[in-house]
Amino acid sequence: MTSFNLNEITLGQIKELRNLFNSADVIKEDCPFEIGENYLIRTVTFTLTGKIKSKTNQFLVLSDADWIADTNRFHDALKDSDKFNEVEPFINDCIVSKGSIVDATKIVKLYRKQK
Repeated sequence: MTSFNLNEITLGQIKELRNLFNSADVIKEDCPFEIGENYLIRTVTFTLTGKIKSKTNQFLVLSDADWIADTNRFHDALKDSDKFNEVEPFINDCIVSKGSIVDATKIVKLYRKQK
């Protein structure tokens, strides 16, 4: 095992390490969600729909987001968002912790009306 003295690391080495751990490739590999696409996302506590506006290592930002309290028949709702039983639209963007996501899938259209 190689040991090193933390006090002897140069600023250049720190920058190299930062670039290694913050590279765009790491973020891209970490997150298969596509910006601009509509998704239905199930978290550990509820279901959301929205368009991916941006993503980081820890969060997704959804525009045009809805909280879906009741999807009705899941398969039918994936094909047609009008099948959702209970929908509560967000007024502003919704920020979702990626650590809370159980599963997700693309959907064709967002509902965007209270129901």
